[in-house]
Amino acid sequence: MTRKCCHLAVKLKRTAVGRHVANQLMRAASSSGANYEEACGAESKADFIHKMQLVLKELRESSYWLKLAGKSGLLPVKALQPLLDEANELTKIVAKSVITAKGGGE
Repeated sequence: MTRKCCHLAVKLKRTAVGRHVANQLMRAASSSGANYEEACGAESKADFIHKMQLVLKELRESSYWLKLAGKSGLLPVKALQPLLDEANELTKIVAKSVITAKGGGE
């Protein structure tokens, strides 16, 4: 998802709003990937859960910036839909991983 967000951010209009949304989207998307890598090397179960919860937070924020880009007319919603779908699927996967790690999953 991070790579796709990079390509999308380049396409955003170079207005003050476009630059802000692009920067925030890149920050959130890259943070979700970086935190996932950190979770893979977690030092304990609690550390893993904490880092995965950060991944979840950043994925949700990425979705927000993608939706805002569409609603504000920076990019056509049709162009954003595949990324929104991917962010939604990743959010579900990570949320289930957190629930399972906490002992609430099967």
